[in-house]
Parts: sequence; structure tokens; C-alpha cells
Amino acid sequence: MSSGLGVKIRNLRKKQKMTQAGLAEKLGISASYLNLMEHERRPVSAEVLIKVAEIFGVELREFQQGGVQTLIGQLTEVFSDPVFENHEIGIQEVRELARAAPDVGRALISMYEGYQELREQMQTVSARLDEVEASGVDSWRLPSEEVSDFLQRHGNYFPTLEIAAETLRKKAGLPSSDLFGALKGYLENTHGIEVRFVEANHAVKSVRRFDPEERVLFLSELLAPHTVNFQLAHQIGLLEHSPMLASLVDDRHLTTSDSRALMRVALANYFAGAVLMPYDAFLAAAKSVRYDLDMLGHRFRTSFEQVAHRLTTLRRPGNQGVNFHFMRVDIAGNISKRFSASGIQFARFSGTCPRWNLVVAFMTPGQIRTQMSVMPDGRHYFCVARTVNRGERGFHAPPALHAIVLGCKLDEARELVYSDGMDLERTEMAVPVGVTCRLCERMDCEQRAFPPLQRSLHIDENVRGLTFYASLKE
Repeated sequence: MSSGLGVKIRNLRKKQKMTQAGLAEKLGISASYLNLMEHERRPVSAEVLIKVAEIFGVELREFQQGGVQTLIGQLTEVFSDPVFENHEIGIQEVRELARAAPDVGRALISMYEGYQELREQMQTVSARLDEVEASGVDSWRLPSEEVSDFLQRHGNYFPTLEIAAETLRKKAGLPSSDLFGALKGYLENTHGIEVRFVEANHAVKSVRRFDPEERVLFLSELLAPHTVNFQLAHQIGLLEHSPMLASLVDDRHLTTSDSRALMRVALANYFAGAVLMPYDAFLAAAKSVRYDLDMLGHRFRTSFEQVAHRLTTLRRPGNQGVNFHFMRVDIAGNISKRFSASGIQFARFSGTCPRWNLVVAFMTPGQIRTQMSVMPDGRHYFCVARTVNRGERGFHAPPALHAIVLGCKLDEARELVYSDGMDLERTEMAVPVGVTCRLCERMDCEQRAFPPLQRSLHIDENVRGLTFYASLKE
């Protein structure tokens, strides 16, 4: 199977209007050998790859195979839509498109997202059409989708924010014992900002509110101590690093002011996580306790979700942790956060697979649930899931329960304490999991809710399978 690296090199060269001879000279190889590499007839060495990255000013992660696999998965999901049912587009054609013309593939995904958004708007009741029009909603994509894609493109790692967090810890002399006192004192002494807690009945609509004129940071009394510290660090990030955040969000893929604003919030959260869980100390601790999330939470005075999210950011070249994927899902199956360094694909346009351990996690709130799974493409993963209660707001307030999913490729699972006692070699015991019913070809699944989009619906009234759709003819 070709790596696709040669095609990427060819695309970069053509974008820069550089000849094969010109690039070959810069690389110190012959033009004929470069031609063979560009046509996937010779392997691309690490040395050549590094030189190509330097010549064209791109980062090495642009060449990661995981990015191609993710694009293939997304395109497969797009072409599985019934709108393409009259076009016989096979998986091999999808792979060739993703490898030969990734920008075209991403453009197709953007067009499909626009189509999906438009279709949803057309299904909205007529009474709301005027409201939607008056609101000025003209974006094809949800801001949250653009933010997720932005984080994925950057590998969820931002070196400038890591440095800024380390600088703050040194400048403020942040101890591990009294982070609240240190952060509160830093805001008061450095920025002249008073931190004031507000009773819940006066802060129903916000848990944090900064008044720049009064120089007061209002925090709800409902916030847990670890969330208070996080919000203090978040506010410091907004105050001290606004130009840096603005520079990071100056990205053509963030197409609206809402997307950029949401991305600034996400980056300020990244900064806060790096302040509370400094990179080197946190990574060393994670390896020491074998990624025990509860142990890490106790050691760094942070929540389960904060720890899980921080683990996905340990991506520093030459000093990184396990390649995790992360997902936060509500009880209705809506994905509010997602990131994948493991290569696993998440559904973008439909619900999650009911066989994922996140479903069991909702049935046993607060308990860690582990799972060894296999995707339809044959890749194996190891996941842990647990529910978190996002804020206890009193007896009459409805609970906000979410499941946090953290996982990795099966070959990295031994580094996690949660794999103890499991026979990871018995891959036949892995639970068959899909991205979503619409894309999964497994017809023997008792959880199937919809037929695969790539199959015709042939119902035999004399046959009843495990589910209604399991009676589809092969």
C-alpha cells in the first residue's frame, strides 16, 4: 500500500510552481529518483521528508498518515449519503482522491457540510424562518465544528501557550498546595483585579463574569475548587495573552467571528490547563501512575475531565505521551468535544455507535468502564469511559451528565493502568464497534438502528433477523 507521501510532495511542489529538477537539486537527489518517489514507486526517507518540510515551510505533522486516514473516513461518510446513490463511488476511488488531491477532498467535505446545514434549516418549521433570517446566520458550518477541525489540524498542541503557562508559573511562583491563593493574589497584585464570589441566585446565567471597568472578576459560589482555579487561570490567559490568541485564531478555516471567538475561549482553556498541569511535571506523573486519571486529578487538584483533556495535549515532539483520542458526549449522544490522535474516526453527521462503552458508562454513573474494541477497518482500540456531572446547581436544577471517553490504539494500552488484568492478545474478544450505523457494514449487530447507506433496502417479509435491518440480503 502506498504511503501517499510522494503525492503530497508533488502537490506541494506544484503549488510552489517548482520543477522536479529544481526540487531534486535542493534535496540533493536526482530528478529521476524524485519522479519515482512522487509516483509512489520509491519510499520517502525521513531525511528527505524533513528537508521537504523545511523547503516548503510546512510542519511534519502535515505528512502524518493519520491525517489521510481521517480524510478517507470523512469522505467515505460523505459519499455514503443517499444523495450520491446514483454514483458508484468505491472505497478505492475515495482513497485515491484523499491521497492525490486532499485539498479537493476537504473542499467536498465543506460543500457537504453546507448542504447538511441547509437541509436542516429547510426542515425547520416555517414559524422560525424569519427568526433565523433576522439573526444573520449565514455560516455553512457550526462554529464548534470549525473549532474541532482547527484543534485536529494542530494536533491539539500549541507550543506558544505551553511556554506562556510555564512563564506564568515561574513569575507567579505558583505552589501546588494553594493554587487558588496564588492565582487570586496574582490577579490582585499584577492586574488590580478583585476576585469576588457571588451567591447562586444572583449568578444564574454565568459562572464567571469579568467587569473590566470595575476590575472585578465574579465567580459563582457553585464552582468546585478545581474549576475556580481553572477559571482564574483562564482569565489571566485572556488578560495577558490576547495578542497571542488573536494571532492563533487568524486562520482562514475559522470563517466567522463566532468561530474565532469560540476558538479564543478554547485556547484560553488550553492555557489554563497548562498552568494547572505543567507539561513536564504532568507527563512525568502520568507515566509514573500509568495514566490513572483519578490519581492525576488528586495530585494536580484538577477534575477528571480536565485531566483527560490535558492528556490529549501531550504532543511535544520528542517528549510526548500516549496518542489519545478524546470525546465528550451527552446522554442523547451529542458530541460536544472530540479529538483523535489515535486515528479513530468519529461521526460528524450522525449519532454515535451504541456499542461504545460510553453507553454503559451512563448506566453506571461515576464508574470507570473499559473496552477493547475493533472498528470495521480492522483497527483495534482500548478505551475508558466515565460519566461526569458538570456542575451541581442545587436540588431543583436538572443534572448535566456527560460521558468522557479517552482511548488509544491497542498496542499502547499496556501503558494504561486500566488494562491490568486484561488479555490484550485475545483480540477476538474485542467488541465490534462502528463509527455510526449509517457507515457500519456489520449486519449481525443487535444494536443496529438504521440500514447502511451504501446498501439497498431489501426486506424479506418471511425473515426476521436480530433487528429489522438484519434481514437485508447480502
